[in-house]
Amino acid sequence: MRSGIMSRSSQNPHSRCRESTCGGSSLIEVMLAVALMAVTALGLIAGQLWTAREARAMAMREHAAWIADSVAEAMCAPSAGDSAMRQWSARAALVLPQGEASVRDNDGVSAARVTWTALRDTPRSDDGIDKPAPCGGADLPVGSSCVALAFAR
Repeated sequence: MRSGIMSRSSQNPHSRCRESTCGGSSLIEVMLAVALMAVTALGLIAGQLWTAREARAMAMREHAAWIADSVAEAMCAPSAGDSAMRQWSARAALVLPQGEASVRDNDGVSAARVTWTALRDTPRSDDGIDKPAPCGGADLPVGSSCVALAFAR
């Protein structure tokens, strides 16, 4: 009996368990689990960054649509003139990066248009799922965004 005790104590404690009876993880399994968690975390971070960029771009489009609607309302008033246009152009420049508001007349239909420079990290219009229609048939420089709203005077 003494020899059995001596032989057990001199053995490596990890060698007592056989693979079929003892649970545990090998180094490869741990490495795969860490790699899988890292890839998942990177995917979540990328999704959050995409969502933040889209939210910022949507906020800019919302401000531009609000300004275009206000310009159209101001131009429909009989006393509207250059003062209302200057006011909304100043508001566009304040709210949007290099924002500009303008009104164009074409065969009795007017269009209030707001343009601005898209930020570097916002998605390009080609990257979007819903590609917006061109801005009233106007050619925009690369990196610009536009919202146009047609109205009748």
